[in-house]
Amino acid sequence: MQLEKIHTKIYEIRGQKVMLDFDLAELYKTETKNLNLAVKRNIRRFPVDFMFQLFKPEWDSLRLQIETSKSRGGTRYLPYAFTEQGVAMLSGILNSEKAIEVNIAIMRAFVFMRQYALTHKDLTEKLHELENKYDKQFGDIYDAINFLLQKDNQETEHKQRKRIGFKNDEPT
Repeated sequence: MQLEKIHTKIYEIRGQKVMLDFDLAELYKTETKNLNLAVKRNIRRFPVDFMFQLFKPEWDSLRLQIETSKSRGGTRYLPYAFTEQGVAMLSGILNSEKAIEVNIAIMRAFVFMRQYALTHKDLTEKLHELENKYDKQFGDIYDAINFLLQKDNQETEHKQRKRIGFKNDEPT
C-alpha cells in the first residue's frame, strides 16, 4: 500500500490529524456501516481523543475539499474521524489480514507525517531566525536611506524657497 495514497486521506480537523470512517472502510475493503458497527460494538475502546463525530459545519467545509457528493451516493450521516490512536485501536477489533496490513501502512504514514512536520518546524524556525537577524541589519540600511531621502527633500525645499536679502545671481 502506498504511503502517498494514505497521506491524501489524512486530514487536520480540530487541530488533530485524523482519518475519516469512509476512507478507512475503503482501505480495509469493507463498507462504512460495517466499520462503524464494529466500532459501536466496542465503543469503550474509542474515547473522544481516539474518535469523534464531525459537526455539520466541519463536514460541509471538508466536503468542498474532498469533493464528495451531496445527494445520491453521498453519506447520510456525519462521518466519524479517527485519530492515530483510534486507527491503532481499530486493529484490535478488525482482525483480518487486510486490516493488519492496512493498519501497519497507516501507522507508517502517521509517523512519516509527524517526522515531516518536525523537520518543517525546524526549517521554519531557522528561517525566522535568519529573517530577524537580517531584518535588524537591513533596519540600519532602511534608516540610512530614509535619512538621505529626507535630506534630499530638505535640499529641494531649500532650493525652491524665495531667497531674501542680498541676491548675487540676479543681473544688475
